[in-house]
Amino acid sequence: MNAVRTAAPGGQPPRPMHRARPMPVRIVLVDDHSIMRQGLRAVLEREEDLRVVGEAGTPADAIAAVAATRPHVVLLDLKLTSGPQTDGLEVCRKLCAAHPGIGVLVLTTFAEDRLVVESVQAGARGYVVKDVDTTELVRAIRAVSRGESAFDARSASAMVRSLSGGVPDRERLTERELDVLRLLARGLSNRAIGAELFISETTVKFHVGNLMRKLMVSRRAEAVYAATKLGLL
Repeated sequence: MNAVRTAAPGGQPPRPMHRARPMPVRIVLVDDHSIMRQGLRAVLEREEDLRVVGEAGTPADAIAAVAATRPHVVLLDLKLTSGPQTDGLEVCRKLCAAHPGIGVLVLTTFAEDRLVVESVQAGARGYVVKDVDTTELVRAIRAVSRGESAFDARSASAMVRSLSGGVPDRERLTERELDVLRLLARGLSNRAIGAELFISETTVKFHVGNLMRKLMVSRRAEAVYAATKLGLL
């Protein structure tokens, strides 16, 4: 038996269905060297799923550019003025406070353990140094855009060293975060944790995000493992 083909209106053959392309990742570049920004733009815009929508060279311009363009990812240098200051840390804090959910990926020349940890504490989702391979940088941007963490090898090692030294006093988990962490360790979902603690699923998600940031991990299983290593469970 021959298959029946349904004609489109007007007797025309049906048109093939095309999947819509996903929206590109919108990126703002923040670096005080225009040549660096130009080079990054040239590299990133070769990728079909990445689009540079803004640039900034100063802290004030960075805040304004992000507010105007609403990017998914901010590629942020830590040094935006002359001198020894790492004013990018304060920019990171302000951006993450003003735009919850934004992905800040630090791209800098500094490879100090302290700055890696402070960047994460300021809200950054990732940290890579400027000699990173282009492929790795693109992979990191995509990961950060999905809400994941991204670190190059040196930065990841810094995180491990920091983690083995314990959680800083100012970043210790709250009692509620510890409650959520214990239930995470039991394998409960956000909804089940909310029911157990008599709080909303949204509130649970907020606490999970905070404790994962403080433990400097990107997955729930990693949070449980890290907490166990620190003696929190």
